[in-house]
Amino acid sequence: MGWLESWKKRAKSLQAEVYALYLASRDPRVPWYAKLLILFVVAYAFSPIDLIPDFIPVLGYLDDLLLLPLGILLSIKLIPPPVMVECRKKAVAMTERSRPKNWIAAGVILLLWLLIVIATLRWARKISLAPPTAGT
Repeated sequence: MGWLESWKKRAKSLQAEVYALYLASRDPRVPWYAKLLILFVVAYAFSPIDLIPDFIPVLGYLDDLLLLPLGILLSIKLIPPPVMVECRKKAVAMTERSRPKNWIAAGVILLLWLLIVIATLRWARKISLAPPTAGT
């Protein structure tokens, strides 16, 4: 049971770290280019829908295990250390209450998936309606 508690603790600290990034994105001491990256990372992290759904073998967890942590690390590197220390303190207190959700990011991801499904259906229909080629 120790490994489960360890994972829960790591997930909680990651949640606090993402929320600290959100707070940092609102701080005037953070450069604009860092804010831009932070907003993408935080929007994706707080979105209730993944870009790559978890039920897709291997790839489904790739964003959670690789892309998101890399985005968080890069974002932290762009934030002045004193700002990050302040934001982490605030984030720990805030995440003990509840996890914020970003429904706008969820909507964008749903729209992206809808466009992929529509494009796939159109492509499949175009192939099935194409006349046979000469020689077949």
